[in-house]
This record gives sequence, structure tokens and C-alpha cells, in this order.
Amino acid sequence: MSERLEPGDQAPDFALADDTGSTVRLSDYRGRKVIVYFYPAAMTPGCTKQACDFSESLEALRGDGYEVLGISKDKPAKLAKFRERDALTIPLLSDESLEVHRAYGAYGEKKLYGKTVEGVIRSTFVVDEDGVVSHALYNVKATGHVAKLRRDLGLAA
Repeated sequence: MSERLEPGDQAPDFALADDTGSTVRLSDYRGRKVIVYFYPAAMTPGCTKQACDFSESLEALRGDGYEVLGISKDKPAKLAKFRERDALTIPLLSDESLEVHRAYGAYGEKKLYGKTVEGVIRSTFVVDEDGVVSHALYNVKATGHVAKLRRDLGLAA
């Protein structure tokens, strides 16, 4: 099982392709706070709800000093369809190798319908301006997650 991150850990840097094929690096966001979230699959109901919530909240989050990056194992072409279909405004990054998922502890054993399976663990990390994890949240719920995260960060609803 992948090692889970804790607040105070250095966030593993990454360089991943986005839905346009451009490379996005976590280090490009140094000096800004970043919400990095991992979701199982583009265009599924829960992942769509979560991505839409983040997109609808993006301007408010930016106003509070946060950027948002969504990461899944989907290919960039599928992410582009996801963005277009749901008018998403957050960057969507592809980690087909699951290397970044594993570095963040967002891939491993989980319970699914009472069975233990290996897969993507819906997880969210808040990375501060210096690249340090301030919040590490595992097994988050897709619905209502952004509102809960805003409360956890002490931000107005």
C-alpha cells in the first residue's frame, strides 16, 4: 500500500499532461496555495459532481488564494471530453501510470461495496506556498466535498 501523506510533509512534485497536452508541474504553483484532488474516473456521476463543484467554486477559491488541480488516471483525450461536456474550468491532469497517485497515497486498497479492492482513493490535499501539505484528506465524499473543504480551511461558504 502507498504511504499516506500527513500535514507537514513536503508535497511530492509532479509533471503531468493536462487535457490539452500541456505539461503542468506542481512546482509551477510555488508561492500560491494549491488544492490537489484525485478522483477515480472522468465522466462518472460522483466525479462529475465533484469536478463541477470545484469549477463552480473556482473563482471564490482563487479569491481566497487557492488554485485547484484535478488528477485522474484518464488519458488527456478523455479529460478534454470531460471538460467540454461539463464546461469545467479547473485544470484536469492525466496520471495514467498512477505514479503520482501512489506518491500521494491516493491509490491502494479500499472498500467498494463491502469488498476490498485496489484502486484510486478519492483524496484531496492542500499544499501551501512552500510546497508543504497543510491538509491530507483520504476517502472523501464527492458530494458536498468542496463545501466541507471550505469549512475545514476556514473560508466563507
